Amino acid sequence: MRIGSLFSGYGGLDLAVQRVLGGRVAWHADNDPAATAVLAHHWPDVPNHGDVTGIDWTGVEPVEVLTAGFPCQDVSLAGRRAGLAPGTRSGLWTHTAHAIHTLRPRLVVIENVRGLLSAPAATREMEPCPWCVGDRPGPVLRALGAILGDLADLGYDARWCGLRAADTGAPHARFRVFVLARARTAAADPHHLGRPRPRDPRQRWSRPADHDRATANTEGQRRHQGRPEPARQQRRPDAALGGGLDWGPYAAAIARWERRLGRPAPTPTQPGRRGGRRLAPRFVEWLMGLPEGHVTDVPGLTRADQLRLLGNGVVPQQAASALCLMQPERTSEEVAA
Repeated sequence: MRIGSLFSGYGGLDLAVQRVLGGRVAWHADNDPAATAVLAHHWPDVPNHGDVTGIDWTGVEPVEVLTAGFPCQDVSLAGRRAGLAPGTRSGLWTHTAHAIHTLRPRLVVIENVRGLLSAPAATREMEPCPWCVGDRPGPVLRALGAILGDLADLGYDARWCGLRAADTGAPHARFRVFVLARARTAAADPHHLGRPRPRDPRQRWSRPADHDRATANTEGQRRHQGRPEPARQQRRPDAALGGGLDWGPYAAAIARWERRLGRPAPTPTQPGRRGGRRLAPRFVEWLMGLPEGHVTDVPGLTRADQLRLLGNGVVPQQAASALCLMQPERTSEEVAA
């Protein structure tokens, strides 16, 4: 089974899909230089098609599974809340939908932040409610609703769930929304027979966005990095840094994740350039449930590159559990095995 990966990052969503469904990664599509370095390091023989906005999908190898963790900046609670409107980072969803429209994979796996549940999609030709007439203010469609609607128009039935990383044992919350969409078949949907090929979803988003309404949240102007909050740690006065740490009320959570990953927590801080201590990328890598060195051992990445990739990435164990929830025929015990 071939897997195509959009907005691949360090490949966390792909690792989860392989763990649950098997298969191999056929290609990536990510133009971030740091992500490109990680992908080339771990998947040297897998082509990277780069910027999704410039890809001719008719010339790309077909895949059975398509994964996409498209940018979250404009739907995040810490972002501009501009939704999926054209010209926004999160508006790159339209290119994901176009890839689905052209490639017709059997399964689509999507991951994004909690803001999908509350951020407005964009201006749509709909009233706010069935009983409203006129220009009543307020969003009329949430981002997740738009995504599910586009998938339905493309001929896909979808399930979605929200899950915290902590629900799978991680020592941080990191709530994420996951969507699993399955292509309809003639047997499953006889009424779909004879329908014309679904229209290109890019046509749906041709109207300009109402940016004044979409950016009403004035507290979210800073750029979202998605970095998980590190667990607090205290140091006993007689303990050497890097050993004997007292994690206080988080000790049980840290120990649980250590058992899950099969290795101890790294030192959470490292010396700063101007003295003092600062967050260590290896600790964040451990928090994200990745193999040791998956990002931090890739040559040429700065500390800022590592933290940005890790903060915006996917916890593979969390995504794998979400996939199990969305397809009941698979159990958590089967995945753990």
